[in-house]
Order: sequence, then structure tokens, then C-alpha cells
Amino acid sequence: MREEIQAYVSLGSNSGDAARMLQLAREALGNLPHVRLGASSPIYTTEPQGFADQPWFLNQVVELFVASSWQACSFVEALLQMEASLGRVRSADPALRFGPRAIDADLLLFGQQRSDDARCLVPHPRLTQRAFALVPLLDVAPGIHIDGISATDWLSRLKFEKNGQRISQ
Repeated sequence: MREEIQAYVSLGSNSGDAARMLQLAREALGNLPHVRLGASSPIYTTEPQGFADQPWFLNQVVELFVASSWQACSFVEALLQMEASLGRVRSADPALRFGPRAIDADLLLFGQQRSDDARCLVPHPRLTQRAFALVPLLDVAPGIHIDGISATDWLSRLKFEKNGQRISQ
């Protein structure tokens, strides 16, 4: 059997049917060649970051087992294609970079690999600043470390509130 890479992807949507979009994204991830789904975190309702005037998001993290034939950048390309196929349109306006979206799929971690390539920064450059990514990541990988520091420690450095399945930051 081929060696596998354990990867984590954050999914988010604030479309009118966000729960369905997350389901479609999970199915699409499971249909990628040489990728199998692992655990999925609960779905959280989360406060928008960087562009507040929009509906709150549904977010979750999915664990994936990816064949070693994948590289971080090729995997990010597959995520971008999946987003487009599910209706994601990226605005040319930098002010809307963190605006509303049908689906968002961010590669958080790709095994122990690191990438400084602008097309596929791994670990995700804002992972340690986002409770909406760290909380569900800890649901599926409670002992995980990011840059040698436990995700629990990173989370403890953030100012956020978690009330059931609702996260504000």
C-alpha cells in the first residue's frame, strides 16, 4: 500500500444553503483520486473575519488521507477547482477577499510538509489566528501541533467565545 499523507481542510460557506454546500464539498473531496475521507468535525456557526457585513458562516474541518503522489500545491489546485465547480466566484476587489462565498476550502496542514510557495502556503498562514479553524481542527486531531506548538496552545492565545456550536472572534 502507498504511503499516505494526513491532511486537514477547512470548509466554509455562508450561502443560503451552507450546510448543503459543506456536504457537497465533503463528497467532492472524497471523490478526488487517491484521497479518502477521515473524520469530520461538527459544523460550527462562525462570525465572519475581515469583512463583517455579511452572513455568519458554517465551518468545519475534514481530515483526509492523501496518497503520497499528491504535493501540497497540486492539492491546493484541486481544492480551487472544486470550489469553482461548486459555484465559488472570487472577486477581483481586494476589499471583498474575505467576503461572502458559496464555498471555501482551505488547506490547513499537509502532513509535515511546509510550503512557502505563494500559491500554496502550508501550514495555512492564518490558521493559528482563527478560532473557527482551530476549534474544529482540535475536534478531529486533538494532539496536533502547528510549527512545533500544540493547536490547543495556539487557541489559548486567541480572544474568542465558543457557545455550543457557535464561535465568535
